[in-house]
Amino acid sequence: MNYRNLIYKGTSILKESFIKTAQIDAELLLTISLKKSREKILLNLENKLSLEEIKKYLDLINRRKNNEPISFIEGKRFFWKNEFIVNKNVLTPRYETEILIEEVLRMHNTSNYINVLDVGVGSGCILISLLLEKKNWKGTALDVCSLALKTAKCNAKMQQIENRIKFINSDIDNFFSRKYDLIVSNPPYINKVSYNNLDLDVKAYEPHKALYGGINGLDTIEKVVKKSKFVLKNNGLLALEIGHDQYYMVKELLKKNQFYILKSIKDYQNIYRCLIAKKIK
Repeated sequence: MNYRNLIYKGTSILKESFIKTAQIDAELLLTISLKKSREKILLNLENKLSLEEIKKYLDLINRRKNNEPISFIEGKRFFWKNEFIVNKNVLTPRYETEILIEEVLRMHNTSNYINVLDVGVGSGCILISLLLEKKNWKGTALDVCSLALKTAKCNAKMQQIENRIKFINSDIDNFFSRKYDLIVSNPPYINKVSYNNLDLDVKAYEPHKALYGGINGLDTIEKVVKKSKFVLKNNGLLALEIGHDQYYMVKELLKKNQFYILKSIKDYQNIYRCLIAKKIK
């Protein structure tokens, strides 16, 4: 069997299982299986495969057929400018979260020495991306899940910046530490109704704790905002990613807790996705 026929077979299997991105997924899984670029495969569609290569590929197709995300099958995801290890213990980095990185860097473009706290660090993609851009910044990675922290440590080590990050296994409620210049967080913010309607490749594989934010989605966001009052320096910044329908509720929550909103940022679908606020008291 050649590349063309195997991709066709993989696509057919995925379509039968109602995978929306069957064609592209079938191609990507062949690149993962053979460890070759997609371009190289598509330019050599008549190349033959061994029985062992075919079996390995179909094993991956069967995993995707069961809605396992491509990122988990591959074990990594590209985010900002680097690849990050991902697994069932962490949320897969989303492209819209890069908006938060971009805005934080823009607002701190002249800042040399900053201490950053990342609440719910997960894979570490936000904190590590910031520290790679700013060589004199230092960070604290906070997560309630010890296995998520282990993943973040692996990613920090892979990028050779583990000595600039302190890793703490704790809930934000039980966290007491020195003052920070910047707090970043992509907290769980999906409400009950939206969580029940999530696609299976998200709900069945990504960690519940990293997704579900309570009945209205604000449980963790509220904790982060309230705690930030005490661990942020005066005039320190809080950068939050929020859900698609939470803009006005989070805006009011920030104002109640003595934060001045500096910027509200929309994502690629024109939905408010990030809020950056300054502590004023």
